[in-house]
Formats: sequence, C-alpha cells, structure tokens
Amino acid sequence: MELFGVSAALLAMFAGFGLLIGILFGFFGMGGSFLVTPALLVMGYEPNVAVGSGLAFVFGTSVIATLKHRDLGQVDYKLGVSMIIGTTLGIEVGKIGLEYLQHIGLADSVVSVAYVVLLGGIGAFVTREALRGGGGGISHDVDESNESDDEHDIPDIAKKIQSYHVPPMISLRGGITVSLWMVLIVAFFTGLLSGFLGVGGGFIRMPALFYAIGVPVPVAVGTDLFEIVFSGGIGSFLYAQSGAVDLSIVAPLLAGSALGARLGAAATSLVDEEGIKVYFGVMLLLGAFAVAIRQVGNYLGIDVLNTVSLVVIVGAALLVAGAVVLSSIRELRADSEGTVPSTAD
Repeated sequence: MELFGVSAALLAMFAGFGLLIGILFGFFGMGGSFLVTPALLVMGYEPNVAVGSGLAFVFGTSVIATLKHRDLGQVDYKLGVSMIIGTTLGIEVGKIGLEYLQHIGLADSVVSVAYVVLLGGIGAFVTREALRGGGGGISHDVDESNESDDEHDIPDIAKKIQSYHVPPMISLRGGITVSLWMVLIVAFFTGLLSGFLGVGGGFIRMPALFYAIGVPVPVAVGTDLFEIVFSGGIGSFLYAQSGAVDLSIVAPLLAGSALGARLGAAATSLVDEEGIKVYFGVMLLLGAFAVAIRQVGNYLGIDVLNTVSLVVIVGAALLVAGAVVLSSIRELRADSEGTVPSTAD
C-alpha cells in the first residue's frame, strides 16, 4: 500500500521517528537535524535532500514546541532576539574560519575532532554538575520577580557575567538582570562555534543560556527553540528554492513530532531541573561517542561503522526520550497521589 508514492510502512516509520525526535526537541531545545540528516543519508537520500528536508522538519517542529513553551511562559523574546543578533554575527565569523581550513585542507579533521571534544566536554560538564547538585543549576521555576530566591544556586560564571553593569541593562525572565553587551558576547561565541562546526548549535546555546547568562532551565530551552524557528526557517526556505525539500519525508515526520514536541515541552514543567540536565548531558556524551565511531569508520574506510554510529544515535535518542516520558509519568502520579484527600477520620 502506498500513499503519495511512498509505502505506508515508510510513512509510519517516519511518523514514529518524528514522535521520538519531537519529544527530545521540545524537552531540550536541540535541533533534530543531528538525527534526521544522518538517518536519511544512510537510507540513500541525496545529501542536499537529507539536509534540506532535515531543516524543514526542524523549522516545523521548533514552531510547534515554541508555541507550547510560550503557553507555559518559558520563552523570553527579548533574550531570544538579542541572541539571534549575536549568533548571526558569530556564525559569519565561524564560516570564514571554516572556509580557511577548507582552503588549506584541514577542515574535515579539525572540525571532526572539535565536534567530538566539544560535544563530549559539554556533556561531561553538564552531567557532572547535575549529579553533584548545588552550585550547578538555576531555579527550575520561572520567577517573574526582580530578585532570585536561590541566588546561591546560580553558576559562578553567570554570577560573574551578571556583575558587569555595562549599560544598557536588560531584565530577563526569572528575575535576571544582565548587560545587553554580555548577552551579545555570549551569543557571538556560541554562534562562532556553530558556524565553525556547521551545526545548528542548540547543544551549545541551551547550556550557555543557563550556565553563562543564568536564566532558568525551562526558559533556556524555550528561548533556544525560539531562535531555531528563525535559523531553521531561513535554511529550509533556501533549500526549498532548489527543490531539495522532500515533502513525503517532512510531512510524516512533522505529523509525529507535532505530538512529541508538545509532550517534550510539557515535560520541562514536570521533570526536576537536575533531571533535565542529566538527560541532556547523557544525550551529548552518547552523541560524541557516535560521532567518534563515524569518524573512525571514515578514516579506516570501514563503512559499517557509519551504520553503527547511526544505531548509537537513534538508540540514545530512544533511551533518553523514554526516560523523559517515564519521569513525567512518575511526577504526574506523585502529584495526583499527593492531592488525593485522606478518608481517614
């Protein structure tokens, strides 16, 4: 049985894959292209179609997830626009550096090593801080007051950045006041890494927002998704102009992610903040491991390692998404049990 020239089984697989990625996307604020694009390449799609369709999927999913985070009050538009300006400038500088490395023939090796080191380093740092507890997190609640009730919980880097009172100062969700210039500098460096590595940068921006700027974790996720709406939209539009966006891929992926993204976004208000960071760190560590396997396979000419890399990435996504859902269910059960009135005299 076929629909629109595509087998029903393939459409169902894409929808299920979209559900999985949507949960991760809404929960972490990370773009799903790091999963979609390699999967499409392994399935035999042309590189431009894999990249273009992945970007179109990311755009659609980010819109869905951002709307859910907006409903939860977890999107700081002021911070988002400021970050977009800084990251855009950083991406341009990063691209220049990447083009220079391509010119001298070192781009592939340098970028591969940098990607694994950065992905693994951030993952290890976030996981360690979350497991240690205390001094490594921000209050999970989105406090609208001008003062944080848990100021001692703000990371030292964020405290230092917030201490620079260089006008103009801006007030952010969660009772954070910081210099606009500090936000732009942080955004520039995250954009620089994003442009240099050729990735969306969600795994860089999201931890930067809560470890460097000091905003609450749910707001960091929601605001990062708001940024991805613009980057994914522009990228998918450019690829669509050349006919590189395959709607038979994008449509079922979006159908599944429409539910997954809202589930993932809703889970950020249920799962403990340290739990969010542990899941995020584990996801990055497994991602770094998968990329390392792929690079070893390319270097040694062992094609099967590319498939192993994809299996590790998808398996990690399935594992973490399942943990997110189970944690949310446990929280809901605990809340419902806590609200049941006692019948005892």
